[in-house]
Amino acid sequence: MLKGKINITMDRDLIEYAKTYAEEQRTTVSEVFTQFILNVKRVREGDNTEIIMADSDFRDGLLETISRVRTGDIKWHRYEEVF
Repeated sequence: MLKGKINITMDRDLIEYAKTYAEEQRTTVSEVFTQFILNVKRVREGDNTEIIMADSDFRDGLLETISRVRTGDIKWHRYEEVF
């Protein structure tokens, strides 16, 4: 997907919070905003991802992966190694 750039203005304390949150989640501020906007879009369009979360195997796998990412107990691969 072709990506673009957007500039936003925020209070300094929110900027610092966004940076801290992204670092704690081992992601980027850009990805935090992307996920937020995607969630707003899905809700508005009636894309109910709850159906996916209703599958207990999927939900358990997702929660385990999130936990491993948060604790750092996961091996990361470079793009070139995967593709």
